[in-house]
Amino acid sequence: MRRLGRAPRAVEPSRLSPRDVLSEAVAGLARRPGRSALTALGTVLGVGAFVAVLGLTATASARIDSRFDLLTATEVTVEDVARERDEFAGPGFPADADARIERLGGVRDAGVLWTVRLAPGTTVRAAPVGDGADGERIDVVAASPGALRAAVPRVAQGRLYDGFASEAAQPVAVLGSSVAARLGITTLRTRPAVFIGDEPFTVTGIVDDVRRRPDLLMAVTVPRTTAERIWGPPADGAARMLVATEPGAARQIADEAPVALRPDHPEYLKAVPPPDPRTLRAGVTGDLDRLFLLLAAVCLVIGAVGIANTTLVAVLERTGEIGLRRALGARRRHITAQFIAESGVLGALGGLVGTALGVCAVVGVALVRAWTPVVHPLTAAAAPAIGLATGLAAGLYPAWRAARIEPAEALRH
Repeated sequence: MRRLGRAPRAVEPSRLSPRDVLSEAVAGLARRPGRSALTALGTVLGVGAFVAVLGLTATASARIDSRFDLLTATEVTVEDVARERDEFAGPGFPADADARIERLGGVRDAGVLWTVRLAPGTTVRAAPVGDGADGERIDVVAASPGALRAAVPRVAQGRLYDGFASEAAQPVAVLGSSVAARLGITTLRTRPAVFIGDEPFTVTGIVDDVRRRPDLLMAVTVPRTTAERIWGPPADGAARMLVATEPGAARQIADEAPVALRPDHPEYLKAVPPPDPRTLRAGVTGDLDRLFLLLAAVCLVIGAVGIANTTLVAVLERTGEIGLRRALGARRRHITAQFIAESGVLGALGGLVGTALGVCAVVGVALVRAWTPVVHPLTAAAAPAIGLATGLAAGLYPAWRAARIEPAEALRH
């Protein structure tokens, strides 16, 4: 009777647990710490730029809110459209336009201004003439004292002309800082004057900044009454009224201004209220987000390319190791998982470091500018995940290459 032998036991396939994959990946990276750190640098920069950009954009948006509240939301412009309504109508603004508007509740300052239409060949020059300033072509703006105050100027030297100078139609002028530099006027101690054509004007002040109407920095500003005496009334539709209001009063003033100025013909004047700050802010913030996120995406792509390149080089250098692992029973998916895990760890570490650096950059800029730093929690939470995803995506091709290496061919290396 023949004894039957025991049936051979089936060979169990090799397995690689997630814990083993992670430990192998960390061991592989720790073998070359310098290279690993430099490889992760691209992801650090990309994720750091992502966090910093979104944080700075949010911080700037909060700052934009206050700028809109203080400037855009408190500014009303009134335009002269009299000739559009009636071709025989005269100027839309009355002579006492400033006083009428300033009597309305909620108005801080208001005044009429326009760019003077000079005769061809009329130039502005200094007396005494500054170096190279003779015959400069410079704009001349006629503005009442209220219009100058509504522009919120910062006077570097001297002072603005007042109501007395305007009522007396005195030949005085205020220069923008760029115009003063072009004319060679650096100080008012010598009592400089400027000639507009053949008309002399005493310089009473130099303005180096304005919060509204930045064109005043590049012009010579003279009283409205003086301009009307010398060059006549403004051309049709050239005059504007600038009104600075208290916060929240702008739209009400825009409704009341035409009637207060011309109760007989309110249709001769068109009041332009400020835009909705929320809509304007959303547009500005959206533009900034798209621009800076594009830059952050470029940094992330550069980081992904760096990880892919380094991982591919590691595959070529470790061909013998890969062949030995295959000969000992490692499957293709095990090799793939190992190299994807290594690139994923690089990406995750780069994402964590980049997030920390990005938050520090936002806080540092906010402290320097005396702003309130704003970083959305979702941004800080998503940034490391973006680094991990970048590393995983970068390791796909090198891992695929490693899995295709045959054991016999690898051992010959």
